[in-house]
Parts: sequence; C-alpha cells; structure tokens
Amino acid sequence: MNIHTPKKLQTLSGKVTHTVMLTDQRGLSFFMELPDDIFVVVSRSLSPRDVINLGLCCRRLHSVVASDKVWLAQCTKLGLFPYKDLIEWRRGICSYKALCQFLMNILPLLGIWVHQNPELGNVVYVMPGFLSIVGCRIIPQEVGPSGLKDGPILWATVFEILCNYEGSTAFFLHGRESGKDYVYPGLLKAVDRTCNVLLLEAEPGHQRNGGKLVHSKNFAHLVEKDESRKISRSDGEISKSQRMAGQKGMVVPFSRLGFGDRRRLLDIITSQIRLQVPDASNALLFPPLRNDEVDLHKDLAFLYERRLLLFQMYKGGVGHNDLKTESNLDPTQLGSSEVRKSLEYTSGYLTSQTRDGTLKKKTISGFIKGGIKQMLGKSSSANGTNCESKHAQLHEFLRPGDTIGLTLRATTMKLSSYKAWPNMHDNRFALYKLPIQVPRSDHEYAGLWGGTFGWPPGRPSEDKPGKALFFLLLSYEESDGQQELIATKILEGTSYVLHPNGSAMFKVNTAQPSSEIFPWDTDEDSNPVNVKWAFMGEGIAHGYGFRYPGSKPGSLFVIHDELLAFIWKESRAVLTLQRLNLQELLKKGERVPSLSPVPNFSYLTKTYSNVFSGLSNSSNNLSLPGYAFF
Repeated sequence: MNIHTPKKLQTLSGKVTHTVMLTDQRGLSFFMELPDDIFVVVSRSLSPRDVINLGLCCRRLHSVVASDKVWLAQCTKLGLFPYKDLIEWRRGICSYKALCQFLMNILPLLGIWVHQNPELGNVVYVMPGFLSIVGCRIIPQEVGPSGLKDGPILWATVFEILCNYEGSTAFFLHGRESGKDYVYPGLLKAVDRTCNVLLLEAEPGHQRNGGKLVHSKNFAHLVEKDESRKISRSDGEISKSQRMAGQKGMVVPFSRLGFGDRRRLLDIITSQIRLQVPDASNALLFPPLRNDEVDLHKDLAFLYERRLLLFQMYKGGVGHNDLKTESNLDPTQLGSSEVRKSLEYTSGYLTSQTRDGTLKKKTISGFIKGGIKQMLGKSSSANGTNCESKHAQLHEFLRPGDTIGLTLRATTMKLSSYKAWPNMHDNRFALYKLPIQVPRSDHEYAGLWGGTFGWPPGRPSEDKPGKALFFLLLSYEESDGQQELIATKILEGTSYVLHPNGSAMFKVNTAQPSSEIFPWDTDEDSNPVNVKWAFMGEGIAHGYGFRYPGSKPGSLFVIHDELLAFIWKESRAVLTLQRLNLQELLKKGERVPSLSPVPNFSYLTKTYSNVFSGLSNSSNNLSLPGYAFF
C-alpha cells in the first residue's frame, strides 16, 4: 500500500495532536521493520484512541498495533495496577486490548465517595478487586490494640463491577436481608470521564430476541434544573437510549419521580431480582495481602471460581430470583407487569417505610391516617396547591418499556462545596466523589490521613483502651491571598457523632510559623521526637451549635512526612495524624455484614448514631463509646 500523504491521528478529545509522516513505501517499510520492543516504547506516547487510529492506516499497521505487547503497555501506562496483577488478569480475559477497554471504563470510578448521612460517616472507597472493582464502606470504629496501621480495619461491601471475557462489565449491588447475603444484578451505564456523582437508579427496557435485553428507545433528552441547589444536569446524566429517543416522544427520567416513588421502586426491584451467593463463594472479593505464594495462588484460584459463578448468575444460569415469574427475562431485569402489581400491592395500607428506608407492614391506624392524608392531598390538588404536581407519575415512567432493572450511572454535575466537602441532595440515592489533591512540593501534606486523639499516635492507653478512628482529608485552598491547609473530617469512629461530616477539624496558615513547643520528647518506641515544622492555626470547638461549631487557636506540628499532630492551645488536646494507604488497610481488614440493599448504597435517613452498632463479629465490638475531648 502506497501512502503519499500525512496521516493524522485524532485523540479522545477530538483534537489532532500527533501526525505520522508516511510519505512513501520505503518510509512505511522502515516503520514496520522496527523491533517489537521499540514499537511498544513508541506506542507508550500515544493514547489508546491514538493506537486504534494508527491501526487504521493500513493492514500491516493494524496487525502490529493489535499485539498484546502494545496493549499491555497501554494498561501499564494507566498506573492503576501492578504489572504482575495485569499478567495474572490476562488469564481471565480475551486480550490486553479488552482489558484496557475495561480499565479505561472504570478509571473514573476509583477513589473516595461519600454521602452526608448518616452523620457519623458514610465513606465508600472504590478500589481494584480481581478483574473487577469493589466499593467498600468504611465502618465507624475504634483503633485496635495494634495501632492504626497494623490493626484490621472494618468494612462492608456496597457494590462490585466485574469484567467479563470480552472486556464488558457486570454490576452487582450488595445487601443483606433476613440474615442472608444477596447480590442484585444491574447495568453499568456509560461513565463520564469527569464524573463526580454515582447514582443508583431504575430504567425501563425492552425484552427481545429470545430474552436478550434491548434498552428502551423512548427516552427523551431532558435536562432537570434544581434552582434551590444550583445543580444542573449535564448531557452525561441522560443515557444514550434517552438521547436517541428525542423524536419519539417525551419520557420521564428516574430523577423526575417523587422521592417516595423512587424509593419504593428500587425496593421492589431489589426484592425480586436478588440472587443469593453461597457463603463460601462470598468470602473473598479481592486478594488479601499475603507473604506465602501458596496461599496467594489458592486465593487467586478461589477468585477465578467466584467470578465464573457470578457471571453464570448474571446470565441466568445459576442462582435464584425471588418472585420472578415472567419467562425469558434477562436476570438483571424485572417484568413491568410484575412491578405494576407490586406497586399496587404496596401503594395501599400494606406497607410503609422503616427507619433505614426498607418496606414494612402498616397497622390499621396507619392505614386510616394514610387515607386521611390522601383525601387532604386530593383536596389541596383541587385548589391548585398540590406540591406533588412537580413530580412525574410512576405510570408515566413505566410506560416506555416492558422490563425494568437497576442501573448504576456515573455522571457529572455542577456542585458547590464548602471546605472540600460537596453540598449534596438529601433525597437522591447517590454517592459524591471527593476530589483528592495529589501531594507535591507546595502541597506536600495533601491526601488522606487517619487520626486519633492522644499521644503516642494510634495506640490505646491504659486510661483510654479504645480510641476513635478519624479519617481526614487534607487539602489546600487560597484564602485572602495566602495558602491554607484544611483538614476535613470524613469519618468518625464514635457511637454518637461530635461534629458533622465535612467539618473542618483544623485549618492552618502554612506561611505563619508557630512558636509553640511540642510537649512530648519521645514517641511510642521511646525514640526522640524532632519537630520539622510548626504552623499556627485554629481547631474545631463547641460554641455555635452542631452545624456551625466555633474554633480555638492551636498549632500543627510536622514530626515527619508521615506523622502530623495538631494541638489545641488551651485544652492541650492532641489529634495525631498518619498518612494512610487505604487499599492496603482494606486488604488486611475484616469484612462485616452489609445493610439492606438500597440503604446500603446511600443511607438517606438522618441520624447521628452509629447505624452499624448492631453488627458484631468475632474480634470486634462495634458498639463504640463516645470520645469527648473538649
């Protein structure tokens, strides 16, 4: 093939940034004769889209860029996983190109996600699993006797997204009902590259071709504006099937339903698509940290078998879907007629909501009260004052499809924030991503830190056998032309919260040195303490109520790059911080039971106590005492 004109490669953003000059057959031959290893090195400077475009230049280049070596280099360049893990994962997937497709798809999902409720802490860390990613909720807890870094951390599964043999995804929500662990299969929608909100929703679909799911094409492109919170929906929040349906009629997106209808619909779907996972097959979600190669290989063999079992369940070959009566349905879907029957059953006197959002039976008195409220509501509607008119009706939402199922949608919203904490909707089943600053020369203390009160750091003492574990996100902001370091609390390990999520535990001016003297000479190992730096600042204190607490002066002491201590000047209380590797802590940690499925995703009930306090396991007691320090 003779090529006489330059070939330009188009990047993911649509801008032409690379040009390959192949002016004649001899130049092309020289390019093709490069050794494989050299070509792999050259390809590392290209994006995955650029590599694909390069393969479109001619047949010979197509065969070169299709090699596993090129796509292994692309997977490695992402920096998400160790090289040895990528090699191991290749055994369970058709090619490194398919693996790269999966990694690019789930990359924006990795990181820390939060919700405002419960106030004690709702932190979900999405981390690599085994040919998967896993959403792990960190449980409010005390520091164990071995200290912060060596003690096991407690966590519960929220969801996982698995990669199949061809590189596509399968979504499973996790939950626990009646003492049994279940998974709830669903679909992962297109992921925005800049997503900051993760939504659990329902979406209608169509069942065709012998039971194969085809998404509904009757969705309109609607943009919802919430003026009260200044949040605008982006195009990424509307599914592709919705955008394609603009000319076929207006259809209701899930967010247009009233909160009660959304909650009821999700409860009904999860109750009927649930699949019970055998206890033995649900024990391990990612390889734990091991020093023994034999045990590690046993873990990997177990994870391969578990992944195969989940995909068989996802495709309908294994497992049990409770109350699912329509034939030839995709296991992720529920027939719309069954949903309508359940809605009719639950819309009357039969159900109400429990404290955590699940359904329960109503009493006769509850039925009478509900009837009175319904009559009053109709009367208000007749006078033109019914506030429900702004919400869509369930029958309008269900009309487009003959099936309905769970979806996980990662979208981008315009969000405001205060001190690195996003301002959230209180009635969406959503998790919000925390932007984590990367440490650098002028932001050296940015990132996630674990904290406890007292010295030495992270160790219980005789007078205080249990110390509450705090997670703090340290970030830098400009204030009055000066750089300020802010420690935002995202988790608190007490039985009753002292300060709300998003509180600034302290803030310091990194340009203002402190003259205070650190009060201890040695650490927990009797080694001398040498303070590198000290900065003046303010620490949180009681004074103006729960939501808007006061502050008192203090100082931040930098012992070394991995250990900080903030000391309140008057009370002499000390909060010690150690930099965390959360992924390693979870791999060494201990899993506890999940909540029921919908509250397990985002617990929307306002509470200041530890909702996990009723859980227990062999080595830990989650009924944690409070920890007052002022």
